[in-house]
Amino acid sequence: MKQSQFFAKTLKEWPKDEESANARLLLRAGFIAKSSSGVYTFLPIGLKVLEKINSVIREELNAFGASELLMPALVSKKYWDQTGRWQTPVLYRLQDSSGQEYGLGFTHEEVLTNILKQFISSWRDLPLALYQIQTKFRDEPRAKSGLLRGKEFLMKDLYSFHAGEKDLEKYYWRAAKIYAKIFKRLGLKTKIVEASGGDFTKDFTHEFQVLTPVGEDTIFYCQNCSFAQNKEISRVGAGQTCPLCKKGEILKENGIEVGNIFKLGSRFSKPAGLNYKDKDGEVKPVIMGSYGIGPTRIMGAVAELHHDDKGVIWPQVLSPFKVHLVELAGGRAEAQKIYKSLCAAGIDVFYDDRKDASPGEKLFDADLLGISWRLVASAKTVLAKKIELKARSGSEIKLIARNQIFKYVK
Repeated sequence: MKQSQFFAKTLKEWPKDEESANARLLLRAGFIAKSSSGVYTFLPIGLKVLEKINSVIREELNAFGASELLMPALVSKKYWDQTGRWQTPVLYRLQDSSGQEYGLGFTHEEVLTNILKQFISSWRDLPLALYQIQTKFRDEPRAKSGLLRGKEFLMKDLYSFHAGEKDLEKYYWRAAKIYAKIFKRLGLKTKIVEASGGDFTKDFTHEFQVLTPVGEDTIFYCQNCSFAQNKEISRVGAGQTCPLCKKGEILKENGIEVGNIFKLGSRFSKPAGLNYKDKDGEVKPVIMGSYGIGPTRIMGAVAELHHDDKGVIWPQVLSPFKVHLVELAGGRAEAQKIYKSLCAAGIDVFYDDRKDASPGEKLFDADLLGISWRLVASAKTVLAKKIELKARSGSEIKLIARNQIFKYVK
């Protein structure tokens, strides 16, 4: 893709009144544009990153045996009334011209349980797993920190349906392993943390937290074993002995929640009348689980953790393009040859062919955008019969022969 033909605009100054690194970096680099507090537009290059996050999620969930669907964001009041959630503080409520009342979906248990009454009747129809990647809405009073806390955001919600608690338990921990794999692929090291079930369940739920000083959550965890709890439910404190292994010291750290999993039981199936007949013909409520990942929040978390003072440093799996090819004075013919060879090899390349940008502007933007590999063609490199190569994650600049590019960029 030629930069002169692609809408990728960076800002000249750092955005004012933005304290979080992800907001400052993503806004200045033109990945996102702020419409209002907690509401963002994903500009073309930002959308490419978001789609790469979604692609990893889809690959893993499809391989896990889940099927993707897409439910409406506009949910009739009658569904919220089934479970008593019409007055939930975060729910946006509205009326249409005929007086019908709706809520904008912040979650979709009520919608899906009512749909599945048409399709689930027997134990033979279970287990079942369905997921969507969809815009969600929350009347968030503390919308801040860029993409980490918004009023409108993208959410992947997976729902599983089972013929008993044992099957749910087995699936729940298999899903936890898949989640850990997803986050690892996306460049995030997560810790599984026990948390409150809130409005969803009386049991512990589990959050996937990225430990970082900029996180809003407070996590207490053992330095010796897997024990970890959110401060909201924890009865331990920093410096105490772990209640699980009885050996390790409890440490305290902040975290960004990027995913969560819930054992819902029959909390939503009973009100909807979602039942099945077991092998003996007895009618029982379907047992459910719910599993969420926030793709937009992941994008913000990655920017928070992977950056320097020049810009974002995207993990290769999320880099909007694999290569940023920068053409400087005297390097046009060479850059065009390299661009054609990269495209022919199926490598996603962003070619800065702009004629009205100075060398300084081009190199500054390359760092700001954080694309994994930078190639520079100039009069100097042409004279040396080389091309300049630099990884965004490193500081070393190499001069290599053109035929060596594919040794590094694969």
